[in-house]
Amino acid sequence: MRVIGLMSGTSYDAIDAAAADLVLDGDTLCLRPLGHLSVPYPDELRDLLAAALPPATLTAQTVCALDTGIGHAFAGAAARALHELCADAADLVVSHGQTLYHWVGGGTVHGTLQLGQPAWIAQRTGLPVVSDLRSKDVAAGGQGAPLVSMTDTLLLRARPGIPAALNLGGIANLTVVAPDAAPSAFDTGPANALLDAAVRHFTGGAAHYDEDGRRAAAGRSDPGLLRFLLADPYYRRPAPKTTGKEHFHLPYLQQALQATPGLDADDVLATLTRLTAVTVADACRAHPVTELVVSGGGTRNPTLLRMLAEELPGVSLRLSDDLGLPSAAKEALAFAILGFLTFHGLPGTIAATTGARQAALLGSITPGRSPLRLPEPAPSPPGMLRITR
Repeated sequence: MRVIGLMSGTSYDAIDAAAADLVLDGDTLCLRPLGHLSVPYPDELRDLLAAALPPATLTAQTVCALDTGIGHAFAGAAARALHELCADAADLVVSHGQTLYHWVGGGTVHGTLQLGQPAWIAQRTGLPVVSDLRSKDVAAGGQGAPLVSMTDTLLLRARPGIPAALNLGGIANLTVVAPDAAPSAFDTGPANALLDAAVRHFTGGAAHYDEDGRRAAAGRSDPGLLRFLLADPYYRRPAPKTTGKEHFHLPYLQQALQATPGLDADDVLATLTRLTAVTVADACRAHPVTELVVSGGGTRNPTLLRMLAEELPGVSLRLSDDLGLPSAAKEALAFAILGFLTFHGLPGTIAATTGARQAALLGSITPGRSPLRLPEPAPSPPGMLRITR
């Protein structure tokens, strides 16, 4: 089955599209990547989205405009992937959409909202679309995240020691697959969220991120600011747990800077980069991880990777590319896998990783131009993921 996965994370800079051929072979899910591409959001849509994210308040008109605009943008990315990666032949599109709000209170997720109306994707491509993949897990008592933990678990299950997968997006999430134990997955805290907010703030919007980690490399981590940030109770909450820009946003950072005034901008960026490295390392030591497989946009920040290595001496660090899963496309491919599982009547979560009462069959399906025909449900979930070429 040929599947296109679409993903835009908490950094909301672009839509990642990846295509793959997927087939179940006994208890092994075989995935052959077909390529990936990244489609930047139009400037006006990105600005509207940035202005709408927490702690902003919105009108229903703005929500509708975003849902439609993001839907059109995702439809365009899907159409490009269909033509450029699949030679105009695919069976399914899976869209994560754009998270506008993840409602967490007292450690419980009460709801989650991803925008990007899937009807636009189905109309543009003619293909059925699986979307709204987080809500079913939340309804089952889960955190609705990190949903990539299913792919991580299948990929790492046969590896020696205590392997873990780390995704460095706006938020960092970790999946630990220890032998003879249920996998554990959770958000460790911010990865790029505060960094990007700081860069936009210090440059007046002229830059959106610390390219190649250069400004953080030029600065020095400030112990006072780091202590203030690490005092956040989130880091001491037990897993499973999730967070997002509802918590780690510019006003949050400004409050920290008011408590530790007078810092140079590069020193702030160095401190925020160190914050990500320290909180990830603390989570890894708690399990204790022997191998860390890293993916996501943060892998393009050599300063962050260097700090991670400094905080985790003795732990083998490698990119997911080394295991055959392109780090830039991993989340999009992970959602392609989730949609494939949904289409085959299989759960897309592991209850232990999200805290749900039971594993959930995820998402909603929007038909394409042809009548919707689902295959016979598969007899059992896969136990392993094999990447083929």
